Amino acid sequence: MNSEVLVDVSDGIATVTLNRPDRLNAIAIPTVGRLVEALEEAAASPARVVVLAGSGTHFCAGADQAEMEPRSPQDWESIVRHYLDPIHAIVGMDKPVIAALHGDTVGGGLGLAMACDIRIAARGIRLGAPFTKIGLAGCDMSAGWFLPRLVGLGTAQELMFTGRLVDAEEALGMGLVHRVVDDADHAAEVAKWASRLAAGPPIAHAWTKRAIHRSLGVDMAAEFEFEIFAQVQCLQTADHREGVAAFQEKRRPEYHGA
Repeated sequence: MNSEVLVDVSDGIATVTLNRPDRLNAIAIPTVGRLVEALEEAAASPARVVVLAGSGTHFCAGADQAEMEPRSPQDWESIVRHYLDPIHAIVGMDKPVIAALHGDTVGGGLGLAMACDIRIAARGIRLGAPFTKIGLAGCDMSAGWFLPRLVGLGTAQELMFTGRLVDAEEALGMGLVHRVVDDADHAAEVAKWASRLAAGPPIAHAWTKRAIHRSLGVDMAAEFEFEIFAQVQCLQTADHREGVAAFQEKRRPEYHGA
């Protein structure tokens, strides 16, 4: 794996780390493909949960501004479409993905974070979609899909039109992140969440994630049919039988993904 994106798998946890700290982990065009490869490696690994992190003092400052040069509409369409590939990789993998957010999480960095299933923020964080501040549409790299669904239409409109950045406490209040902890405690909190999810039932997690994302694009009746199908699959697993036995025996379950 290229040194700009690192992958580590241990104790049921795959950690994918953006590793361009000198550029605030900004995503250069060549980095996009490497990030997708890293996410696919994590998805195919034995790990049961994935952590997406950034090295240095920031999570990700979005696309690399050094590459904002004149190009043809056809070239730009291909590039902008390519930047959505990591989003598809995160959403499409059958594993919970935790975003370990610190420092600046802006632009495409916010898009990556919103695609993840759980977002744990260090208190010193700044989040936002400041695309309009450089004359770009505020809906880039999945922001147009995820932001209204996470924070509500009105708040999303304000953030996307103004490009305003929010701090950790405001992000928590609007539902943009799940937890906020002191910077010194951030790594431990992420590890706690990752360990908790890694100990859970992987088949049930996979069906849960599929159902959540599927529900965003279908009507209620279609979602109910999928819920029935998903639950029937889980009811036939050894993990389900282990979960029931552990509950009855008042012990911690041991799930094996079977």
